[in-house]
Amino acid sequence: MVAASPTPTLPLRLGTRGSPLALVQANMVASALCATHGWESDAVQIVPVKTSGDRIQDRALADIGGKALWTKELDRALIDAEIDFAVHSMKDVETIRPAQIAIAAMLPRADVRDKLIGAESLAELREGAVLGTSSPRRAAQVRRLRPDITITLFRGNVATRLAKVTAREVDASLLAAAGLDRLGQPDIGAFIPVDVMMPAPAQGAVGIETLAANDEMKALLAAISDADTMDCVLAERALLLALGGSCHSPIGALARVEGDAIYLIAEILTSDGSERVSDTALMPRGDLKAAEALGRSLLEQATPAIRALFEGAVEASA
Repeated sequence: MVAASPTPTLPLRLGTRGSPLALVQANMVASALCATHGWESDAVQIVPVKTSGDRIQDRALADIGGKALWTKELDRALIDAEIDFAVHSMKDVETIRPAQIAIAAMLPRADVRDKLIGAESLAELREGAVLGTSSPRRAAQVRRLRPDITITLFRGNVATRLAKVTAREVDASLLAAAGLDRLGQPDIGAFIPVDVMMPAPAQGAVGIETLAANDEMKALLAAISDADTMDCVLAERALLLALGGSCHSPIGALARVEGDAIYLIAEILTSDGSERVSDTALMPRGDLKAAEALGRSLLEQATPAIRALFEGAVEASA
């Protein structure tokens, strides 16, 4: 039996986006905390927070503020003490975070692969098919594999995007397998192997943040954190930081644990997928400098067309 930890005087307030997937992930965090610390289910109160990314659905994130649209309202609620901690899909969290906020834990990572909705494979899609996505990475990877496919902007939650494919507004779309699994729809879509389409950095990982100065909350969260996921995702985020890409920059990355080491593979592409650079590195766990070095190595190998998408990082390393 798990030894009971002292229950907070008041319920802990867990901030989250209000989408169906975000609420599922928040409940996963709450359940893990209660099970680990021996608390009753009402020890964690879930507080939905409306984010700009949820409100604005007709434009690409890169055109209206990038990943901060998913986090800034939750950050404000945390700093203003309206919530005690916040849950995020880690692939939606900017690499540079406010100094007052710390990534305190990550749940065990789910499936990192993408799924194709609307066909069994990209090869099966008709000539000139239309594929909906808002991800520059997915768009570039698809264009690299199938230059004939037309990409159209596709925003909205999982249900909205599935409905658009069903209504034949597009021939196909791409969704993260992890999200479909968490929403109880594991049989929808066809898996795309990671050697065909590398995932986004931190794809499939659920992270929990709290105030950097809140040692008690950090200790409570550390008890539910998965060390392998944390080490892999932090390596991917360190690589992303070194690349310095914007939301317009197509980047794929995946780290996995190999004994006491992390094996990290990454790629950067032009927006049309016509040019691509990939590289790998084996590094000690926790060696974020080595992950950053891989990012710089990719830029050194990149063509001018690719480097133009990472101008900030190139200038910083010059």
